[in-house]
Amino acid sequence: MSFSSLGLDPRILQAVQEAGYTDPTPIQAAAIPAILTGRDLIGIAQTGTGKTAAFTLPLLHRMALATPAPRRRTRALVLAPTRELAVQIEENVKAYARHLPLTVATVFGGVGERPQINALRAGTDLIIACPGRLMDLLGQGHGDFTGIETLILDEADRMLDMGFLPSIRRIIRGLPRQRQTLLFSATLSKEIETLTAEFQHHPEIIQIGRRSNPAETVAQWVYEVPAHLKPGLLGHLLENPALSSVLVFTRTKHGADRIARRLDSLHIPCGTLHSNRSQNQRLKALNDFRRGTLRVLVATDIAARGIDVDGISHVVNYDFPPHPEDYVHRIGRTGRAQAIGDAISFVSSDDTGALRDLERFIGRPIPRQKAETFDLSAPAPPRPLEAPSRPQQRPQQRRPPSPAARTSPTAHDPSIYPRHQDPRRRQQQQARRDPRST
Repeated sequence: MSFSSLGLDPRILQAVQEAGYTDPTPIQAAAIPAILTGRDLIGIAQTGTGKTAAFTLPLLHRMALATPAPRRRTRALVLAPTRELAVQIEENVKAYARHLPLTVATVFGGVGERPQINALRAGTDLIIACPGRLMDLLGQGHGDFTGIETLILDEADRMLDMGFLPSIRRIIRGLPRQRQTLLFSATLSKEIETLTAEFQHHPEIIQIGRRSNPAETVAQWVYEVPAHLKPGLLGHLLENPALSSVLVFTRTKHGADRIARRLDSLHIPCGTLHSNRSQNQRLKALNDFRRGTLRVLVATDIAARGIDVDGISHVVNYDFPPHPEDYVHRIGRTGRAQAIGDAISFVSSDDTGALRDLERFIGRPIPRQKAETFDLSAPAPPRPLEAPSRPQQRPQQRRPPSPAARTSPTAHDPSIYPRHQDPRRRQQQQARRDPRST
């Protein structure tokens, strides 16, 4: 099957061909005809199988054929959990819509509001937004979504897991009831599937492969290593030039910074991607990694569903993820579009339970491997001695004035009289004005 057999607008087919694509992936071949009928849909497929194009291409086709409204208004809304994913979707839309007279804009935090407000007020055809910032701007009275024809929830399970459900509900309450609603994700639990009944009307479910499986083109293995030896093992593995484009996942942003500093000391070009970085810094790191200027990109899970970089050779789970779904999305950053990739996980004694849960989730064990010439018996460094703590001194309390002092009209006690009411101070001021008073 080719894209030309899907009935898409010739201008879209031209853009797809210019982007270098000829045959649709399984999720695209199944979802595009269903979306063109106008039905609601839930699409489930492994990460890296082309879900973005699966909803973008039919959306653009329907918008291209629709009669333009007399007053420009927003006609389609895509909600995404992270800024990186919103930017990725925007890049895809602009590539596929290059020959169409459609406008597109993104709305997310970390950047100035003014361009986003202008886009909402202008009635941009397609808005790609993160729920948090969009709710803020809608609350300020910006944007008119009464003309929305299509709503798309991309990585729907992740948005709900991140606590966006209240914001999504408020956004949807402002949309027309008569609309097409699409949900796409690599994993979709039964509990979240039940929640979609709020947003969709008899949706068609399209599932490609087992919903719990990573891409089949990704080779996976585990290194069992003590936590204190993880930095050394990562440096040891990076001595192999085959690890040419490596995405390293950590649990915390401070951990990502520590790894980056260590790799910098080893003269390995490295960048970081986490929530403490500004949007411009995050985009620069991602673009440098995409161009190959950086060999290693260290990221937290904020990037697990927003990085679309061709040619990532390895994903390293430096900190093993606690949830199997996060593992699937992390390693899905390699092996994209049927390419070959490798996923390496560091597992310490604290991670054995999470590893067992993952193996049950994907239905098979992950092979263990040992690093050649790397010493796993090195002891942990001694903890620094703590300075003895000084006993905390109790603050001195002021003695209350005696009863005699309280009744004495000439007593000078600042705790009793404010400065301007002190009787002795008033006598001194009077003596300076009239010496005879003394």
